[in-house]
Amino acid sequence: MPDGSTAGPVPAVSVVLVVRNGEAYLAEALQSVRDSTLQPVEIIVIDGGSTDRTADIARESVGVRVVPQSSRGIASAYNEGVAEARGELIAFISHDDRWLPGKLDLQAGFMRAHPEVLMSFTHVQHVLEPGAVTPPGFRRELLDGPVPGFIMETLMARPAAFAKVGPFDPSYAVAEDTDWFARARDAAIPTELLPETLTLKRVHGTNASLSTPQINGLLLKALRRSIERKRATEVD
Repeated sequence: MPDGSTAGPVPAVSVVLVVRNGEAYLAEALQSVRDSTLQPVEIIVIDGGSTDRTADIARESVGVRVVPQSSRGIASAYNEGVAEARGELIAFISHDDRWLPGKLDLQAGFMRAHPEVLMSFTHVQHVLEPGAVTPPGFRRELLDGPVPGFIMETLMARPAAFAKVGPFDPSYAVAEDTDWFARARDAAIPTELLPETLTLKRVHGTNASLSTPQINGLLLKALRRSIERKRATEVD
């Protein structure tokens, strides 16, 4: 795979972070965004009504703009973040995860070198938080080594991708990203998976995407909708 070294300006990157009561990990997540030579033009923190020090911690970080969420749910928070973003590329990070140093440099460089690619992902390493137990249903083999990271925390996309695919579906309490990625795939959005591992995903007892009881049902819902879209295309 090309190394993204093509000459020319690196596209400006907006970083979106959605959070509610994330004071325990937020500062470390924000610092990991800064651990690249390329700095984002903005970090947009969509605060879903936090009652702890989340908003204060975010405001104390350079370049962060805190936007109180005007809607409800994670999907709507992502939609608000995308609408607020003014960069040529949009990347996402969770309050309890970390990017490895150089993530923005490598991924934005790749997107610069490949203007035809509308969205890219990296590999991810899941890390069990010290003292935590794995949530019910979590696949422990994910802790063994890096895996392809088709998750929001590795995604970098051009605004054109969101224009083509549409917004995240607020009917999903979780798995909104799985549904959106399926829609992007069904729409044949040009996508690339980078071989590098550039994201560390914490595993702990409060991971929303790992501990929500209805997660399996919502994943099946996303799969059914993808099948229905494909059948509709075949009929047309």
